[in-house]
Amino acid sequence: MSQSRVVVIGNFDGVHRGHQKLIAAARRAAGERVDGGAVIAVTFWPHPMSVIRPDRTPLLLTDINERRNLLTAAGVDEVIVVEFTETVAGWPPEHFVDEVLRPLRPTKIMVGENFRFGFRAAGDVELLGKLGGDSAGHGGFAVEGISLLQAGDQPDSSTRVRAAIADGDVELAAELLDRPFRVRGVVIQGAQRGREMGFPTANVPVPAGLAVPADGVYAGWLTRLDRPHADRLPAAISVGSNPTFVGEDRRVETYVLDRTDLELYGVEIAVDFEHRLRGQIKYTGMEALIEQMHLDVDRARELLQL
Repeated sequence: MSQSRVVVIGNFDGVHRGHQKLIAAARRAAGERVDGGAVIAVTFWPHPMSVIRPDRTPLLLTDINERRNLLTAAGVDEVIVVEFTETVAGWPPEHFVDEVLRPLRPTKIMVGENFRFGFRAAGDVELLGKLGGDSAGHGGFAVEGISLLQAGDQPDSSTRVRAAIADGDVELAAELLDRPFRVRGVVIQGAQRGREMGFPTANVPVPAGLAVPADGVYAGWLTRLDRPHADRLPAAISVGSNPTFVGEDRRVETYVLDRTDLELYGVEIAVDFEHRLRGQIKYTGMEALIEQMHLDVDRARELLQL
């Protein structure tokens, strides 16, 4: 019996729960790993919109390395990254199949039911099935379109996750992602005002091209990424340029609750957002800001059920 090779295709930005549903279905179709069945994900980098309509390029939920990790964690055995260029954007559907898909020797291809591909999105699930011969063997492959998951009256999508994050609705983002939204970065040295006020923070610049929750204060978790199996530490998180102080760059500032002993400069960390506490407020003095920070910490502790 020949090895089953199931291919899934998509941008997979964020690897949200709709993507996870598709991968789980592909995993079942391929069989358990012990029988040699393989799930292969085909994705694109950079985001196609950055080539087709640069003015409409979205802020991404993950970079390509994190996307690989999330796809693997979801059950993918191999990730194929297609470099998306103007040439690739101009390929007709038939050429995409011949250049990218057939060399993978798929027995089956599974995509979302709204999948489009090829120049000006000319190809759809029906055309992909015709190009594959609608059956495995002799160079052909079967095709299946998977129905989309929905939360409320809207289908799950990376676009919807981005909108939730832009609104600061990290609870909805977590529901759609099936995990808290995460920002990663290397801790830099800031003005150390938080340390002076008794709330030392790990400061990470807002990463270029990647989505970050709306300015405000959140409850969540900090994890060191330089140590295997590091514990998640409960935290109060501020996103923004700190309007109380003029001239600061936008950043993610994370205070680990009840910890003043952490040395994190130069360390890569992950910040997971669980709950939004409030928007950013400009205070008239340090005393009012410190009072509010105590309230924020108490609220974060309550929401994180500590």
